[in-house]
Amino acid sequence: MATDPAQRPPTIDPAAASRWSRLAPAQGSPWLHEEIGRRMEDRLQWITAKPRTWADWSPLRGGLEAHALVGRRYATATPYVIEPDAALAERTAGLLAAPWWSARRWQAAQPRFESPPEDGVDLLWANMALHMASDPEALIKRWHRTVATDGFLMFSCLGPDTVRELRALYASLGWPPAGHEFTDMHDWGDMLVHAGFAEPVMDMERVTLTWATPEAALAELRSLGRNLHPARFGALRGRRWRAELGAALAATANSGGADDGRISLGFEIIYGHAFKPAPRVALAPESAVSLREMRSMLQRGRPGA
Repeated sequence: MATDPAQRPPTIDPAAASRWSRLAPAQGSPWLHEEIGRRMEDRLQWITAKPRTWADWSPLRGGLEAHALVGRRYATATPYVIEPDAALAERTAGLLAAPWWSARRWQAAQPRFESPPEDGVDLLWANMALHMASDPEALIKRWHRTVATDGFLMFSCLGPDTVRELRALYASLGWPPAGHEFTDMHDWGDMLVHAGFAEPVMDMERVTLTWATPEAALAELRSLGRNLHPARFGALRGRRWRAELGAALAATANSGGADDGRISLGFEIIYGHAFKPAPRVALAPESAVSLREMRSMLQRGRPGA
């Protein structure tokens, strides 16, 4: 049974999460994020709605190639790019801008970096961002405000079974947690409904990555995120600890099977989408309705219709 996230102790350090949000990827969008974006884009074939506008939430980290896939699928839709941190916006704009001679100019509409329309966008695409948010409920509410009435949200994130092998290794060595806790998909569904979304559909899959060396494994893990747990080790680690971690990872390498001798870690990937229904006003002597909600209700008919 899903538990109320508000009743659980926080497992993300807000200051650490803020530092991570401003750190631009050194080697471009992470490979895993691009792969998850490709799989999520393939799910769009089952959605009959045809957005006229859409927005990509933090594509620099979420996946620039995935952004291009969505753009080609909805080639006539106006795309917006939302980088929550201004430090990343300029770099993202430079990477997404198509030169005048590039074929990309004719494959899809060029992205806009100004604020999305006041009435929202028909699709908000948010790939691999939610699990790194210090206040995910606030982020989902912000997404709800960004989506237009009858529009939909499409997102992905890591689930609680991610790198459980690494978490067990840290625990066996008596070290602080290897990473902050990730949220169960049923809790995400509850948060979506609480924020005002409707008909959330959640599913998950498990992906296993393997590496030949501890160095390769740690380099890729660093591209995917950081340990934001408040109880993580609070100082710099030395070479001795680094060597011990490398040796412990090497000792977990599979002996036998297709991945013989390789380090293996599992990732739980959660996918979700939900629609934003028309606002309804509860019957009361007095009711407060925003101008945007009032406009939406007038376009559709009387409140509650």
